[in-house]
Amino acid sequence: MSGQPRALSVAILAMGGEGGGVLADWIVDMAEHAGYCVQLTSVPGVAQRTGSTIYYIEMMAETAGREPVLALMPVPGEVDIVIASELMEAGRAIQRGLVTPDRTTLIASTHRVYSMTEKMAAGDGRVDSGALLDGCKTAARRLLSTDFARIAAERGSVISAALFGALAASEALPFARGDYELAIRRGGVGVEASLAAFEDGAGVEKSLDAIPTGACATPLIGLAAERLRDYQDEQYVEEYLGRLEAFAWDEKLRDEVARHLALWMSYEDAIRVADLKIRRARWERVRREVRAGPAELVEIHEYLHPGVDEIADILPAALGQWLLDTGWARGIVGRLTRKGRIVQTTSIAGFLQLYLLAGMRRWRRRSLRFRREQARIDGWLAAVCAAAREDYDRALQLAALPALLKGYGETYERGRREFEAAL
Repeated sequence: MSGQPRALSVAILAMGGEGGGVLADWIVDMAEHAGYCVQLTSVPGVAQRTGSTIYYIEMMAETAGREPVLALMPVPGEVDIVIASELMEAGRAIQRGLVTPDRTTLIASTHRVYSMTEKMAAGDGRVDSGALLDGCKTAARRLLSTDFARIAAERGSVISAALFGALAASEALPFARGDYELAIRRGGVGVEASLAAFEDGAGVEKSLDAIPTGACATPLIGLAAERLRDYQDEQYVEEYLGRLEAFAWDEKLRDEVARHLALWMSYEDAIRVADLKIRRARWERVRREVRAGPAELVEIHEYLHPGVDEIADILPAALGQWLLDTGWARGIVGRLTRKGRIVQTTSIAGFLQLYLLAGMRRWRRRSLRFRREQARIDGWLAAVCAAAREDYDRALQLAALPALLKGYGETYERGRREFEAAL
């Protein structure tokens, strides 16, 4: 009946490691201290990225002599607040009917963690983030969105704390700001960092954040130049810019070529992988992810499984080709590398192995893979130029073809075969 009290419902959709359970516990603790009857259930699922869980909370103010009956699962059309730790999770909530324009406050982080289907697609298989956000804005009564993952990272905390701040800012629950902060303090773990992320999350604008749908030419090419300088050297950047001169007559075609050309010219090989694995920024990120304290030691063990082809790729062109063409030599190297190996990057011996491999960057230009890729790039650019003189739309399609080239090993080879067939 309309005069009877109604339970408040909160659904939290979060992936593993994001603190969804902690966020749910904070809400439960806050409600119980305010005298509410509260029930929390969680249902694990699969998000094709990492474990995805729906935490569902119902709460109702206690009434004398009566104990409320609370639901175990969210019901479509009956959820007051939905909190999504990632943009695709918000889309899943909308798809399930948990977000409705007459009732639901939706709090969603705009960052993306791409699913396996997005990563495996031939070409660019990413779901359009702009379309997802438009759907969120249409589906919800009210939307609070920003990159909460970035807020948490800047504060050395987890995304749950920033989302908790946004929940406080929404005023969708009948609790004061101080109640939220006390719940974090009672949790007793990472309190100061959590409070800092909470504060920033509480300052989110109560409107839809705009996500840029593209980049203008200068920033795009500038980012590409920075990537290639980091990958190889300044001369490599000049070669990149020189290749783009053939497309200076049309900004749209030039930008499409510029994007794919930069990615192709910075292809992943064993040298690049080794370089990225020993960078200080990566070690600091690992320490943040495992929440290691200043006095705690962290060991990083890398599983490396280079095949004969990957080894031949980084050898001088003549030697690499000889290895691929010589059956007995290929067989010996194949047997030696069949099982792969584990290298402790944080040990002196392990670090030096990857450091020496990364140092081969200075000789990359002489490698078999480098010469092959440069020849393929030149063939692709020539095809785009030829098409542009006859059929502009076809030239744009050819310019986007390198999106098929992704990953490494067998994944890259499959993409390469598809690319060459299409070309």
